[in-house]
Amino acid sequence: MADGDGLLEIQGRKRATQTASVSLPAPVPSPSMVPGASSLDIFSFTHTPNYCEENVYLLCKKLCEVGAADPMGADLFVVFISNEEKMKASIRNDGLVLWDYHVICIQVNASRRGKVFDLVWDLDSSLPFPSPINVYFSEAIQPMYSPNLVNSRLFRVVHAPLFLRCFASDRSHMKDDLGNWLALPPKYEPITSEDGTKNNLDKYIHMLAADVSANIQDLVHGVFSNEYGVLVGETMMEWFFSQIHQ
Repeated sequence: MADGDGLLEIQGRKRATQTASVSLPAPVPSPSMVPGASSLDIFSFTHTPNYCEENVYLLCKKLCEVGAADPMGADLFVVFISNEEKMKASIRNDGLVLWDYHVICIQVNASRRGKVFDLVWDLDSSLPFPSPINVYFSEAIQPMYSPNLVNSRLFRVVHAPLFLRCFASDRSHMKDDLGNWLALPPKYEPITSEDGTKNNLDKYIHMLAADVSANIQDLVHGVFSNEYGVLVGETMMEWFFSQIHQ
């Protein structure tokens, strides 16, 4: 378990469980009302503890299905948050959760009560669900004080239509050397990609600071064309999303 030097500091939520979530090659939709959103709360979504990548996969699909997002997911982006060391998860006394990696969904140009926001959908946060991106980053993503570059947070941003077609996980990362589960898996079958790939999770969570581009045009173009998205530094995240729908 990580201690106070962990890479991700995200305000956590304990959920109840039941016994019996340039030019653009693919333009982002303009703001529109989302009729399905008013009836959604955090318990509307499938949530399996410790399987955040699958939770977000299902969350994106549901947002599209109920009309809370573009039907093809064009306004949704899946964001993997980690660093070069993939430091492990723990819970601190102040309620902040330190993760080896975490996955959230960001929706751009979402309209709520007549105002347009970029929203963060995070099934493991105690912040309002969803939260405006500026609120989420100021409240949930706490400042880092580590002088070690490999501990710096990195953000892999993947356009949801690509993610929903390409993501696959056989859940092998959740087994120990003897094949025992580190955390109980979801009850549904493992997710495979459209081309039949069984597992590519490591390609999403493997991150190197040297791969982060400072060229905003390259990042904006790449997020719509690269299967595994683009790497964005922490200080550029909000600015990056402000550029996507300009």
